[in-house]
Amino acid sequence: MASRQFATFEVAGQLFGVEVHTVQEVLSYSEYTPVPLAPPAIGGLFNLRGQVIAAVDLRVQLGMARKALEGQVMNVILRGDGEPVSLVVDRIGEVVDLDDDTFEPPPDTLSGPTRELVVGTFKLDGRLMLALDVNQAVDTQRATT
Repeated sequence: MASRQFATFEVAGQLFGVEVHTVQEVLSYSEYTPVPLAPPAIGGLFNLRGQVIAAVDLRVQLGMARKALEGQVMNVILRGDGEPVSLVVDRIGEVVDLDDDTFEPPPDTLSGPTRELVVGTFKLDGRLMLALDVNQAVDTQRATT
């Protein structure tokens, strides 16, 4: 039976996951530089060992209010198609092994911006994990409605 590993995290109490191979690292950070005229989802920029990383607020991408970038903020640094980019999340979870046969398409009731970001779901012990499309999650040019 084939399986995949997912790095999990929470935003507004909902469990999300991305495939581990897309994650560069997970860290907390506290010093962000604002970016004037940037899309609303860009929370700011930060310097990670000499590399400038854009922090994309996953709350905004999901159609919610922006997270205040104050104090230690949790970041999931992703390796996308181009430069590494950070997803700002509320809480970091764990790495889980999930069998492919437990994967289900997104429910029909899922709508709005969340539906565009989610590629499917996995049922975990008492919770539902929404698997994110990494490229959609960091695409700050897409319309959020």
